[in-house]
Amino acid sequence: MTPTTAMAAEPAPAPLTPQSPPGLDERITRALVGAAVGDALGGPVEGWTPEQITERHGGRVTGIVGPWHGENWRTARPIAPYHKGDGHVTDDTLMTHALVRVYDRVRDHLDAYAVADHLVPDLLSPRWIPELETEALPLQRIFLAEKWIVARLHYGHVDPREAGAGNIVNCGAAMYMAPVGLVNAGHPEAAYAEALEIAAPHQSSYGREAAGVFAAAVAAACHPGATPDAVIDAALALAKDGTRSAIEEVCEVASHHDDFEAALAPLRAAVEPFDTVGPDYRSPSLGARRPSRLHAIEELPIALGMLLVGGGDYRRTVLGSVNYGRDCDSIATMSGAIAGALGSEVPADWAATVAEASRLDLHAPARTLARVAREVFARDLERRRSHEEAFAALAGTR
Repeated sequence: MTPTTAMAAEPAPAPLTPQSPPGLDERITRALVGAAVGDALGGPVEGWTPEQITERHGGRVTGIVGPWHGENWRTARPIAPYHKGDGHVTDDTLMTHALVRVYDRVRDHLDAYAVADHLVPDLLSPRWIPELETEALPLQRIFLAEKWIVARLHYGHVDPREAGAGNIVNCGAAMYMAPVGLVNAGHPEAAYAEALEIAAPHQSSYGREAAGVFAAAVAAACHPGATPDAVIDAALALAKDGTRSAIEEVCEVASHHDDFEAALAPLRAAVEPFDTVGPDYRSPSLGARRPSRLHAIEELPIALGMLLVGGGDYRRTVLGSVNYGRDCDSIATMSGAIAGALGSEVPADWAATVAEASRLDLHAPARTLARVAREVFARDLERRRSHEEAFAALAGTR
């Protein structure tokens, strides 16, 4: 891949038409493909600042780019040995697809024990790892905060509902919760509760809270006629503590921008009081990633802010997320999933390049999850009717 050139001004796209919204299957496809493509676009510039990204690429990133260190990616630190760039997805997508496989096995709502019984074994099963360009255990690719799940559950036999306590608090659980929102499409409250349960073996505090709020945002985006503002409202209705405050502050700033270039610095300034990592993303502060009711992960508020700046349009939302830098692969994963769930189309050329480069069928997980979502909804209807009948009998109303 060659470095990109400076971004030309683009006219704002026409708004999505709520009169003919995409159906469930299409929203699930756009959300999961959109998450993977956002992940692949953000991977090669993860950890850098907007200014460094501009200097490296001769302007803002406008599509898929090669590794930051070019042909020296195999040995250049701190990236080696991962081939970040050229359309390779990262651990965000590996974990998202793993969670889809868990849904495929359970074919119902998930809980903390499903993580122990199904997700952990999946992380210990060899798969193609795009960044390593070989088949390996996903465990060998995921970050330390995700390795925690395997250490605590597979080796430590900790109660899955409590295993996340003590882990570093980051976006590790939130980044792969899009499937939870899609299984609970149109029901953000249910998505929030289920994601909090699934994230319990992985995260605590605002890391777990972000997982619930992100899943809720995806579920809200699936509602026919949903808008970016409606997604933010749904997130704020459920978010607690520092996570809620961070989303409020970032989205208030974002509401005054419709161009990500002008929004980059203001959004960072808005989230900075809640972010524990500090100004140098690669050198976290001593207070970084500790539990707190006052703080939030950076990634989710920025993803929601970029959704507003981009007006829900996939391309504008994801490019804003990518050029923000820092943990931009996870930011673009989240914002790409929400924009896709809203119905915005993922550029076909980006999706095709990512699928080919990563050697992944990006559409297969969506087909699987759409089938599961329909089965789960049917079970939910049966359970609700049974409860209604039982309550009516108890209350003497039938």
